[in-house]
Amino acid sequence: MSVRRLAPDHVQPASFAFDVANENWADQQIAKYPEGRQASAVIPLLWKAQEQHDGWVPRAAIEEVARKLGMAPMRVMEIATFYTMFNLQPVGEHFIQLCGTTPCALRGAEAIRKVCEDVIGPQSTVSADGKLSWLEVECLGACCNAPMVQINFDYYEDLTPENFKTLLDDLRHGRPVKTGSQIGRSGSEPLGGGETLKDAALYDGTVIGAGDWKARVTEQRKAAAEAAAAKAAAEAEAKKAEAAKAEATPATPSKPATETASPGRPQPSSPGQPTSAANDTPATQGKVDPKSAGEAAKSADPAAPKPVK
Repeated sequence: MSVRRLAPDHVQPASFAFDVANENWADQQIAKYPEGRQASAVIPLLWKAQEQHDGWVPRAAIEEVARKLGMAPMRVMEIATFYTMFNLQPVGEHFIQLCGTTPCALRGAEAIRKVCEDVIGPQSTVSADGKLSWLEVECLGACCNAPMVQINFDYYEDLTPENFKTLLDDLRHGRPVKTGSQIGRSGSEPLGGGETLKDAALYDGTVIGAGDWKARVTEQRKAAAEAAAAKAAAEAEAKKAEAAKAEATPATPSKPATETASPGRPQPSSPGQPTSAANDTPATQGKVDPKSAGEAAKSADPAAPKPVK
């Protein structure tokens, strides 16, 4: 991990203050956060300070941001020294960030680094005319078109020592330059252009399938609609026939509930219906009327003697 320190005292400005436009912008950023959370605006304010101060953040700007947000200056210093997006030393008008990680290194980033050293000088130094400075950084995410650099806010890709020297010379003298690939590559296509889907007929909709594809699709949709209509008509006819059959069939007369009851259950008037009459009067249980008993015996046997009174 690189050590990030503030610029030497002899290059530090004595003071820093946001201009009117940036002061209003900073107030709008702070207003986005609830009371007591103003410190959340520290990164956008540092970024705006860097934009205003020629692309780098001096100590006075860190102190001004801390004062405006009610933070300890050391807390803002921690933010500024942690994020590499903040430049802590003066940079050139065109600040070059060279990607030196593995994909770019495998594609010639060392040769691009040598050009920076020869044309500009050591890292973190500004050329004598103030136009150029450079710094090696971590991956910038354009590995497909390596090697590459970021200059201010733009990417320049597919670099060679020759075209990179030309690019730096054009920037130094204010000539227009082309961003992106420096060898005419389109996006992230392979070198030499794409090798697939090159047949123009693939993009001509009139030759899809055989014959006139529009007419074919129209006929397919018409046939599908006719089939759906025929199916619906057949279902309607079937339902109509079932309804007519139900009306022509006589209804079966219904039987009384007592006749349709389960045959295993005796009806209320059936002789076999059990009775509990003998148990209705508990006081008569176990007692027999002698007169009734004698009459019953006489009817059963006429020769039997009459009971003595």
